[in-house]
Amino acid sequence: MKKIELVSEIDLNGLYSWLQHPEAGGIDLFIGSVRNHAHGKSVIKLVFEGYEPMAIHQMNKLADQAIKQWPLKRLLMIHALGSKNIGDPVVVIGVATAHRNDAFEACKFLIDELKNTVPIWKKEHFTDHTVWVNAHP
Repeated sequence: MKKIELVSEIDLNGLYSWLQHPEAGGIDLFIGSVRNHAHGKSVIKLVFEGYEPMAIHQMNKLADQAIKQWPLKRLLMIHALGSKNIGDPVVVIGVATAHRNDAFEACKFLIDELKNTVPIWKKEHFTDHTVWVNAHP
């Protein structure tokens, strides 16, 4: 079972609850959040935009690859769009599997490939300027 979404707000407790499965002894949950600096400058906020149909398509493709490669009970890939403040979660990758090694490997694969292939961009707001960049260089 998989959950793939682009959302305005991320509910971490709800996502963790959704990942739980009676056959899963390992749940790996990666949370990417807004930090207060980038490129040696202070960050005020980030704004995320994405080409939603293509982003969802690519996220599903990655999820299907992971499901074929590891014995996953549950998988989720969630990315926030819109304006996000320091500390806000912006991306969550989660997997539930019987054993921890499969969970770690699948989760790492999913976040690395999401960052490399999914069309999501961010606008970094610094104290002195803003700049659009690939959300996951």
